Amino acid sequence: MDTPFPHSQFVTGKNFIGRKSDCILLGNLISQGEHVSIYEPPKSGKTSLIQQTLFSLRYTGKKFTVGEMSCLNIRDAVSFICRLGGTVIKMAAVSPEDYSALVSNYLEGTHLVFDPSAFEDRGEIVSPAWELTEEDYKAVFRLPFRLARDKGEKMILTIDEFQNVSFTENDGDLILRQLSTVIKEMAEDGNRDFSFIFCGSMVNAMKEIFERNLLLRRRVERVRLSQVSEKEIADHVHKGFLATGKSVKIELLEGACKLLKHNLWYINHFAYLADSMARGYVLEPTLVDALDCLIAIHQPRFEAIMNSLTTHQVSLLRATVAGVTRFSSSDVIRRYELNSSANVKRIKEALMKKEVLAFNENDLPAFLDPLFEYWIRKYYFELGE
Repeated sequence: MDTPFPHSQFVTGKNFIGRKSDCILLGNLISQGEHVSIYEPPKSGKTSLIQQTLFSLRYTGKKFTVGEMSCLNIRDAVSFICRLGGTVIKMAAVSPEDYSALVSNYLEGTHLVFDPSAFEDRGEIVSPAWELTEEDYKAVFRLPFRLARDKGEKMILTIDEFQNVSFTENDGDLILRQLSTVIKEMAEDGNRDFSFIFCGSMVNAMKEIFERNLLLRRRVERVRLSQVSEKEIADHVHKGFLATGKSVKIELLEGACKLLKHNLWYINHFAYLADSMARGYVLEPTLVDALDCLIAIHQPRFEAIMNSLTTHQVSLLRATVAGVTRFSSSDVIRRYELNSSANVKRIKEALMKKEVLAFNENDLPAFLDPLFEYWIRKYYFELGE
């Protein structure tokens, strides 16, 4: 899509603004052979950060092989292991003959094979020949480290929506336990030729894996996305309007940045809508119409979220919008009909599980979606702006 306001794919180069320190940090960690986790709400810029970092590393002459896989539709551990193994094999080979040879060489003694019929039917490079054991899991997790060392070249694997391993019924802990064992083993062996980048858009689920669960907490470094300044965003969007022959007041763009909490995806989509509506000078009413259009696009999703909540969960969201932070105090429990402090704890846990709210180290709440926060305040609770 040829637009100065891209919002349907990741961005790099001139469209990537801010977060230079994030790129430097991520690049340094990868170069040193560290494993990284990046978990932020959907469309926060995780993929753009990774791609821009890899672009910068290549520009400086660094050589490496990159693989990508997604856990979006993973619901069982065997599928995860086979997809991981297949993705890694594809990083080192290009033909079915090579796939078969690598699987035979590197996964010998396991219950994993290259099945020509599975490859022809489903493109599956690694298939289970029998029920998998813990040793099979470890063999697949060791695979990229061994391949990278034998190739003598850095290898990087990005696993998107990694939190879904927790949804593999009773096998999530098995995956994490064997992964932790292999990462520790390779670190002790001095193998820094390969790095995992674990990405996830379900912030609370990823926190459970990388912060609350002790298996990976000290073995994977978290990279947080820093906030891009209002001025930098406003200047970038202003230049985008100028490129299409339009002009807009910087102050209005800065106001949009505040309203959308610096979320570059929402801001680009908002600017794209405004650009399609305007002729010449972009006035405030046009920006208001663009915001209304943006909300209309996402309103069915927001309504579905609210319809999935219990009355007590809605009450706690009302309290959050009102600025309440001490939910367990007796006056707040009484005012918002939350029943008891024990019930408040259950409500908070439910809202975290549904990825509506997150709580920081001081137990202060924050909405994970800035446009949802605006919508629920103005349209659901009708509290105005």
